[in-house]
Amino acid sequence: MGEVVQMHFTTVDYVIFALLLVASAGIGLFYAFSGGRQRTTQEFLMADRSMSCLPVSLSLLATFQSAVAILGAPSEVYTFGTQYWFLGCSYFLGLLIPAHVFIPVFYRLRLASAYEYLELRFNKTVRICGTVTFIFQMVIYMGVVLYAPALALNAVTGFDLWGAVLAMGLVCTLYTALGGLKAVIWTDVFQTVVMFVGQLAVIIVGASQAGGIAEVWRKAVNGSRVAGLDLNPDPLERHTFWTLGVGGVFLMLALYGVNQAQVQRYLSSRTEKEAIMSCYVVFPCQQIVLCLGCLMGLVMFARYGEDSPLDKGYVKAKDQMVLYFVMDVFRDLPGLPGLFVACLFSGALSTISSAFNSLATVTMEDLIKPHFPNMTEAKATLLSKGLALAYGLVCLAMAYLASLMGSVLQAAFSIFGMVGGPLLGLFCLGMFFPWANSIGAVVGLIAGLAMAFWIGIGSFVMRISSGSPVPALNTTAAPWFENMTTAAMTTLAGATTPKPRPTGVEALYSLSYMWYSAHNSTTVVVVGLIVSLLTGPMKEKELTPGTVFPVLGTLLFFLPDHYREKLCCITPLAHKPKEISSQPYQMAKKESNGGTYCKEDTITEEKEAESDKALTEDEDMETRVALPSCQVKGHTVQETAL
Repeated sequence: MGEVVQMHFTTVDYVIFALLLVASAGIGLFYAFSGGRQRTTQEFLMADRSMSCLPVSLSLLATFQSAVAILGAPSEVYTFGTQYWFLGCSYFLGLLIPAHVFIPVFYRLRLASAYEYLELRFNKTVRICGTVTFIFQMVIYMGVVLYAPALALNAVTGFDLWGAVLAMGLVCTLYTALGGLKAVIWTDVFQTVVMFVGQLAVIIVGASQAGGIAEVWRKAVNGSRVAGLDLNPDPLERHTFWTLGVGGVFLMLALYGVNQAQVQRYLSSRTEKEAIMSCYVVFPCQQIVLCLGCLMGLVMFARYGEDSPLDKGYVKAKDQMVLYFVMDVFRDLPGLPGLFVACLFSGALSTISSAFNSLATVTMEDLIKPHFPNMTEAKATLLSKGLALAYGLVCLAMAYLASLMGSVLQAAFSIFGMVGGPLLGLFCLGMFFPWANSIGAVVGLIAGLAMAFWIGIGSFVMRISSGSPVPALNTTAAPWFENMTTAAMTTLAGATTPKPRPTGVEALYSLSYMWYSAHNSTTVVVVGLIVSLLTGPMKEKELTPGTVFPVLGTLLFFLPDHYREKLCCITPLAHKPKEISSQPYQMAKKESNGGTYCKEDTITEEKEAESDKALTEDEDMETRVALPSCQVKGHTVQETAL
């Protein structure tokens, strides 16, 4: 078959696409000129800690349900089958652990930046290392998210590439810099609805044109696209139940447990209970989104079969197939291609705006405020807005570099695994292992990042040199749950891998990208613990109260108390304040030169808080509120928090 004529948008499509951008900018402007008008950093960066469960959960969903997933998941399922669907199994633990472990710790410490935790638990050096690593991770990811949909749109419709990139980047920068976190969350809600509608429209119209959903399923089964439960434990296999269901848990923890973009949403909730509930609400939404992506891939297969638009030369990359399919399906339905493109760009906008806001927050809280403790509230807010604007421009620059990456889905997940994994390891080291010290934390993080880039870059170079970017499709997997044992045994017998198994360093480079996060976070924890034990582990009295989650104490319940005390296993979690929204829990900031422990006497704390109330009428976290007396290496001090 010859080349097809490039498809084009109608006027209606352009109008719908423009309406999305105008609506998103409008929400930002509304919050810039209403309420507190974003005059304080508390309102601009933390949405005044006033958000309810539903908008927070939809924003959590939208933040990483980006254009990457909308383009990547259907083409993944079209090419390799439904094995990718098993990623849904990882969502359960991937959201349950953040809800009951990370959120209570972060929320009770009343942080603005997740990396503030690292200073409380270790010291300032660890905090700065964590912050710089996060900034690096998000800046790279922003480039992928901004460039990928624009490139696909340009390839399929001739829509101006840099026009699309600039329109998205500038609108996003505008509403994030003007409207703050509140605008970001509410635009996320609007954009999530657009995403659902766009994907549903494609599935309904595409399935009806293919002869109904039953016909779609029949063609998928006949084409060996409906994968069985692949229980092959080999970590070198790209997608199996274990890589997706277990390796995916670590990826989800890196995203939903310790990533600043998500932590900031939890902390903007009115109460701890609402923050936890938002995690529970995200779970079914994530499953629906995954189903929509996978169904779209099956509908694509029902339409094209083995003759993909990529093989015929209609598109140049796997990630452009979805847009080609959408334009093909909606050829005689003006307006609907515009709706899907609006859905696609909604995903990109929600992710990028979250990145801008979280980057502005960590830069302000972790890198600027500690050096300028007396900065006025007006200056701090203005600087925060300037930072959001600056990161918007950095994002546009990164979009130029993003074109050098391969498969969008794999590139994005690899970046999160490579950088997000070591960050997850750093937080786990601090939260679950009381004897880990700051030297262990820094060395562990460096070791994790070194391992991550060694494997990541090594695997990239190996793929380039071998000339095979992706493995062959597993065509022997039995249809859906039928004859699982046979499918698993066939796979284990090696019937699906005719190539010899890599050995040595090559095996390390062949590790499935879904294991990156698990492998790299484990490296941080193991190296961190070894270095901590060699350099003198931390003692119970040196820990800031509330920074360690008592998981070891629970697991080692059978040991006598004096042994558990020696192992630092009875450190309690910070107590939950009665009225968290009106009386923030005060936590002593640990001095970098020595350990701190606080009197756990709530009556004393309440009396001190009342006596200091005369200093100010405002009880927000930005005001100077007196903290409980703390003993630092033998002498009593009265510390204050900003």
